[in-house]
Parts: sequence; C-alpha cells; structure tokens
Amino acid sequence: MIQAIVFFPLIGALVAGLLGRLIGHKVSEYITTGLLIAAALLSWVVFAGYWFAPEGAGHAEAVKVEVMRWIQSGDLDLRWILRVDTLTAVMLVVVTTVSSLVHVYSIGYMADDPHRARFFSYLSLFTFAMLMLVTADNFLQMYFGWEGVGLASYLLIGFWYNRPSANAAAIKAFVVNRVGDFGFALGIFALFMMVGAVDFDTIFAQAPAMTGKTINFFGWQADALTLICLLLFMGAMGKSAQFLLHTWLPDAMEGPTPVSALIHAATMVTAGVFMVARLSPLFELAPNAQTFVMFIGATTALFAATIGLVQNDIKRIVAYSTCSQLGYMFVAMGAGAYSVGMFHLFTHAFFKALLFLGSGAVIHAMHHEQDIRNMGGLKDRIPFTYAMMLVGTLALTGFPLTAGYFSKDAIIEAAFVAKSPMAIYAFTCTVVAALLTSFYSWRLIFKTFHGEPHDRKHWKEAHEAPMVMLVPLVFLAIGSVAAGYPFKDVFAGNGVAGFFRDSLTFAKGNTVLEDLHHVPLIVALSPTIMMAIGFVIAWHFYIRRPDIPVELARQHDGLYRFLLNKWYFDELYDFIFVRPAKWLGRALWKGGDGWLIDGFGPDGISARVLDVTRNVVRLQTGYLYHYAFAMLIGAAAFITYFMFAVR
Repeated sequence: MIQAIVFFPLIGALVAGLLGRLIGHKVSEYITTGLLIAAALLSWVVFAGYWFAPEGAGHAEAVKVEVMRWIQSGDLDLRWILRVDTLTAVMLVVVTTVSSLVHVYSIGYMADDPHRARFFSYLSLFTFAMLMLVTADNFLQMYFGWEGVGLASYLLIGFWYNRPSANAAAIKAFVVNRVGDFGFALGIFALFMMVGAVDFDTIFAQAPAMTGKTINFFGWQADALTLICLLLFMGAMGKSAQFLLHTWLPDAMEGPTPVSALIHAATMVTAGVFMVARLSPLFELAPNAQTFVMFIGATTALFAATIGLVQNDIKRIVAYSTCSQLGYMFVAMGAGAYSVGMFHLFTHAFFKALLFLGSGAVIHAMHHEQDIRNMGGLKDRIPFTYAMMLVGTLALTGFPLTAGYFSKDAIIEAAFVAKSPMAIYAFTCTVVAALLTSFYSWRLIFKTFHGEPHDRKHWKEAHEAPMVMLVPLVFLAIGSVAAGYPFKDVFAGNGVAGFFRDSLTFAKGNTVLEDLHHVPLIVALSPTIMMAIGFVIAWHFYIRRPDIPVELARQHDGLYRFLLNKWYFDELYDFIFVRPAKWLGRALWKGGDGWLIDGFGPDGISARVLDVTRNVVRLQTGYLYHYAFAMLIGAAAFITYFMFAVR
C-alpha cells in the first residue's frame, strides 16, 4: 500500500510525459488524475490506521518498507526505505488529497491548453517528489525529494515558457532556493562529519552526545547542534519562503493557477515546516536555533501581511497570505509546539487550496483578468464561487469553528507561553498579523465580489466555471471547516504525546502544549478580536467609504509605494547581488575569456601563426624582378653589416 501511494504519481508522470502524444491529452489527464485519487484514498486508509489504532490513538508503530539498496561507499551503506509514521501519515493525506483535487480542477482549467499532457506529467512529478521527501528515512533521501520539488516547481512555474516573465520567475525560484539548499547540504555534511551516518534513527540516537561539542566554522568554534540546526533551517527558509529568502514566492504566480495551489498549499512550501518537525530531536537540543526559527517565523508573518495590504493581483494577495501563514507555522516550531505547527499546516492546506482554486475560477470568469481593481459585483454573476471564497476567507481569518480558528489560535497561544527570548515578539507579531490578514482578506472579497463592476463587458460575460472545477472547491470547503475541531485534541490537546509519540520529540522541560491551555482570556480572545477589527475596517474602507483608501494612499504616498514595491527587496537584491554578479560575469567573459585566454592562449597563438603565414605568403609573388630586388636589398644589408660591425 505504501509503495502504491508513493509510486502511483511517478507512474502517472511517466505515462503522461513519455506517451502523452501517443495516447492523447484526455487519456493522460484521466490516468494521472485517477492514480492520484487512488493514492489519496490509500493515504486516508494509512492515516486511519494511526487514528483508530487499538488501545488509543497513536499506538500504531512506524512502518519501514525497503525499496532497494541505494548507496554503498566505505562505511556508508544506505537503503532506499519508505518511512511511514504519524507525521508522515499526516503529510501523505495533505499532499495526495490536495494534489488529487488540483488534478481534477486542472482538467477544466487547462482544457484549452495544447500541452495538457505535459502539464499533468509535471503535476504528478511534483507530487511524487514531495512524497519522496516526506517518506524519507535518511537525509540523502530527503535531499533527493527536496531537490525534486525544486525541479518540478521550476518546470511548472515556467510552464508557459513563451512568456518572458514566466521564464524569469522560474529561474528566480530555482536560484533563490539554491541559496537555501546550499545551507541544507552543509548541515547534512556537518551531521555526517559528527556522527558518521545520515539515517535519522542513528542521528537522533547520537544527538544527545553532540551537546557541548563544537565545530570549527571559519575560525569560530560554534556549538555543533546549534550550527547544524541553523544550516538545516536555512534550507527551510528557502523552500518555505521565509524572510530574506521569500522573494521567489510571489513571482511563482506566473505559473498556471493550479500550480499556485499545489505549491502554496500542499507541496513545496510545506517541506520546510515538515523538515523542522521531523528533526525535532535535534532542535529540542538547540534552544538558540529554536529562538532564531521563532524570530524568522514571526518576522515573516508580519512582514508578508503588510505587503498583502496593498497588492492588487488576486493571486499575489493569496500568495503573500501563504508566506505569512508559513511564518505562523515556524513560530510554533520555534516554540517547541511542533504538533501545533503541523496542525496549522494540515488546516491551511485546505483553505489555502480553496482560495487559490477559487481565485482561478474568478480569473476564468473574468477572461484571465487578475487585477481586483478591474472586478467588482461578481457575487451576482458567480454566486457559487463567491460562497466558496467566503468559506476560505473565514477559515484564513480564523472565524470561530472554522479550521483556521483552532490551529491559528493555538499557535498564538503557544507563542505567548513559550520559554523563549523571542516569545513576546512572536506573540505581538502574530496578533498584529491576524489583524492585517483579516483586513486584506476581506479587502479581496469586497473589491472582487461587491460594489459596482469596474469592467462591465467582462462582468456581463462572467459565468460559473464548469463542474469539474467547482466540485474540488466543495471538498476543500468541507475540509476548511471539518479539519479543525475533530483534530484539535490530537494536534494541540492531551492526545499529542500519544498520537505523535513515534515521530515527534518533546524535551522534558517543554511544557508549551500544556501551558497554552491556561493562557489569560484576553490572550485566547485576541486573534478573534483582531479578526473582527480587520473585517470592520475593510468593510468601512471598501463598502461604506471607498474613497478613504484612495485618500490614504495619496497622503502617505511613500509608505504606500514602500509596501506596494514589497519593501524594495527585489531592487535591493538586484543592487547587491544581481548587478555585481552580471558585472563580474561580463568582465570574466570579455576580459578573461575574450581578451586574455583567446588573445594569449591557444586561440591567440594559432591566430598569430596564421597572421605570420599570411604575411609570408604575400612575399611569394612569382615575379623575377621582385626576387632580384629582394636579393639586392639582402646583399646591401649584408655588406653594410660587415662594413660597420666587423673590425
């Protein structure tokens, strides 16, 4: 069963990719989608095995399935093993469920694309790479899946390769992720140097013995576990688009909308969160690294929310929301509440996929228009899509009894009680981010679906998407509500220790999961209060007095442009990194390769020989008087030399 879950997407990718032209687009769509649905159903069966395990939840043991012998070099003997425990089971459900619904949705969304078979092949390849990552039993296997999702994201973001903007976005995502992946690789090397192994069980067993040991890092005697965890987290910062390595995520919107849903809800960006949770035995022994994780997560949550306030592209608004919500998850990881972070990952997958696919239905209705300033009044034209977007927005903003309400509130409470120097900072950032999230989420709803239409031609032509696109929205809407309350105890309640006992490690002094249930009432209510305030402000700005945002933007033009241009991070990185790199590359190309190597190297020598040969050849004219004249000149020179030089 486990092999089927992992390899069904690979089979679909190979069939659609290699045989797509032969079997046709429709068959490719049905094969890849059918295999993903089968994998999703099997994943729920596996999850149920842990959920309804005998003697209480969580008593099912981790399962390891050896696929093959992989690498044998000296003392290193690696087997390709599929590891399935509770943490993996949660990720299997998230990845395959969302991916299968995205496949179904794509049948309608990509109906007119002439390269649909290739698109479905890439989608399935993306899913397979993510499944390889979450079922990894060692770091090299995880790194294989880690790089696989990076490759698949490059292929999908740049799927419409005839668009220069899509190509640039794909390259940007690939390059920025390589920065984070470099740190991830260094962390793996450091672990192998310290332990002599890369499989999780051996490393986790040896982790306590590494406490107090140091690594010489460029002359600095760094604490080994702290340095290793920071390097590994650097990889998570890239994959999960955290502050400083976030710039690729909004540009990833250049890919088709189903790609955005898959990247932002279930696959690539969740890899970093999963990795930190998987490595909880290491991070629990490195409190300084945990503090840094919490700082980056809190900063990202607030930073991305501020940018989302003024964005006008419907997909970019949801993208910055993803960036912000990932920050929430890392706050939980930094607080030591790993299961709470996974809870938000679980719930977020449903309502974020719903918002992205709902946005795709809006774009489909508006003839591929993505600017919310050109929309308005669409609730009367596409009421079903409007209802689905409302459900997703309620869950995202943390409306009571939705899935987001239970998971987001638990993170904020965990931040408040965390025993970390960054606890108050993280609590403040997440509470303020909750206010901003509510504001920009309702801003999207009001400007898109309410008010007067700004483009009456497209408004009149707007219609609901086909059923194949709407049915997945229904399932995601159900998940956006039902994924919260039934699961809150095993993720954030008393059942955590049992349910995740085979996959998460909590230090003896880590009492955050108990303490978060005893916070002051005002702390528990703060996310809901912020959600309500954000809604009221958005309603006042965009329904009652739509002139206010325009006037505020005019009065605070500098701040508005600062946020609209995403804190000028792209321009800053262009100045610091891109331009010097281009200058250096051009200097090495023109000066080093062209002038030095070509001028004085093998090419230069051959060119000089050719020049000399051509000049010598010119002396051979074939005329006798030319040769007699040359002989006369030579004789005169010879006689002159002896007259003056020989005494």
